[in-house]
Amino acid sequence: MTRTTAPLLALLAALSACTSTMETRAPVAAAPIPIRIISFNDFHGYLTPPKVAITLKTPTGDVKVPAGGAPYFASAVARLKAGNPLNVTVSAGDMTGASPLASSLFLDEPTVLTMSMIGVDFNAVGNHEFDRGQDELLRLQNGGCAKFTSREPCQIDKAFPGASYKYLAANTVKADGGTLFPPYAIKSFTQGGATIRIGFIGMTLKGTGAIVSAAGIQGIHFANEAETANALLPKLKAEGADIVVVLIHEGGNVTAPHGDQSCAGLDGDILPILDALDPSIELVISGHTHKDYICDYGKVRPGRNLLLTSAGQYGTLLTDIELLVDPVTKKILSKKADNLIVQGEAFEGAQGPVPLTDATPVYPAEPRVAALVDRYKAASASVTARVVGHVTGPISRAPNESGEQALGDLIADAQLAAMKPVGGAQLAFMNQGGVRADLLPGPDGAISYGTLYTVQPFSNQLTVKSFTGRQILDLLEEQFTRDTSNLRVLLPSANLRYSYDRSKPAGARVSGVTLDGRAIDPTATYRVAISTFLGDGGDGFTVLKTGTNPVNGPLDLEALEAYFKAHPAPIAPPAVDRIHRLDKPAA
Repeated sequence: MTRTTAPLLALLAALSACTSTMETRAPVAAAPIPIRIISFNDFHGYLTPPKVAITLKTPTGDVKVPAGGAPYFASAVARLKAGNPLNVTVSAGDMTGASPLASSLFLDEPTVLTMSMIGVDFNAVGNHEFDRGQDELLRLQNGGCAKFTSREPCQIDKAFPGASYKYLAANTVKADGGTLFPPYAIKSFTQGGATIRIGFIGMTLKGTGAIVSAAGIQGIHFANEAETANALLPKLKAEGADIVVVLIHEGGNVTAPHGDQSCAGLDGDILPILDALDPSIELVISGHTHKDYICDYGKVRPGRNLLLTSAGQYGTLLTDIELLVDPVTKKILSKKADNLIVQGEAFEGAQGPVPLTDATPVYPAEPRVAALVDRYKAASASVTARVVGHVTGPISRAPNESGEQALGDLIADAQLAAMKPVGGAQLAFMNQGGVRADLLPGPDGAISYGTLYTVQPFSNQLTVKSFTGRQILDLLEEQFTRDTSNLRVLLPSANLRYSYDRSKPAGARVSGVTLDGRAIDPTATYRVAISTFLGDGGDGFTVLKTGTNPVNGPLDLEALEAYFKAHPAPIAPPAVDRIHRLDKPAA
């Protein structure tokens, strides 16, 4: 070895050792990116607490937690946002519509302003957002004071800016093939130099056309939900979306209580949609049924990697969803969610007092939202506070095991009384979906106009139509062929009685139908009082479209107020005994 070669060999050996060290050193993995999705659904303009309690299971027993109210809701959203700067706030529809008077009297402008203050990003259009028609819904997005309803817009603020968040309506298709609102939106989240883009597809249920007034949706049809979402995936991917989330105003039902994520008893119209969705969609945020659930859908369909959520109703819950995303592959590594109770203030309800509890956090009122709500409450106070009658105690809309509810029975009685002199009504039917809250009196049993409005906020006109006895029997049978997962019977006036047995074959489930104590004659003609919403086949009751000789009367709310005026003595809750279920209800 020469003197020159030796140093060269030493250098090569050192480089070899260095190379070996570099090859065996483990690469530093990039940290997963945590993204927080804050979601809710079916807020329905409940700026003030809805007097709803959430049952929380604790080691010492069940606790009733008072929930809801926009100022507390805003505070809860702000706390979640503060916990993770990579966040987005979304709604799965019915943010407005069927709202209490403090919002509805002002065409839901205060709810839109509140949600803009809170910092909502996207809202999938729900069926109730069409209650005042598509032109008024477009105004809520775009702003302005154009008048599309019987009520005056911009009563408090003379310049309405519209929503700062985006409405999404992928399956709400116009005659020209376009959509009423954008079908989707993409939001980006960046951490450590890596960016994740999430696409949000917003949709309402395909059946919206059957449950809203036809006048408000002229020129629109509602396309299949899963087909719509699947068809948008290539476009979203082409625009850079790494992950796709579906916000859909359709939902399911569960038997599991709040906090139980077992998916127990999950059924309903959302299931066939989930089954038809492309497997790349791993998160569906749902609504419409007003149910509270967090469900790993793989427990229902083994092998299906999908998380399904719903936050109940009226701003009583918020869904906190956490996605951990790989910054390199941009795939979801894990996902979890929890429904948080928005506890704000105590109340007196149909079942008695519901105090605050330390079993779950209490949120303070957010000052800006509280000031806005107080301003609109004050503006509506003269209308809201007017006393219209008295009751002996709270009257509940909670159904018994037959599906009957005391408050719906009372409303049916009021509608029959209103339409007897107008159209010769002999009986009346009320739909459960039109009863929006318990009837809760003041301390002296007083019922205010605002309370009545909260119960019946739709301003549906009443009508009387002629039906044969055979059609009435067919209508009662139709109740049990529409939706086997969610029993929602029509509520009859006191003079109609019947039994049903869902274990019997279709067409033979209803028996013992009597009117004023006599069996319904299939060949006779009867005059039936209903809302024009039901008369147009609303809620899927197609038989009610076939009635003849319609005679229109007052609005439903006017009829209920008139009933109280005609009964100056306090009204007692009616006995819930008009419908008898013969088959054993599911446990």
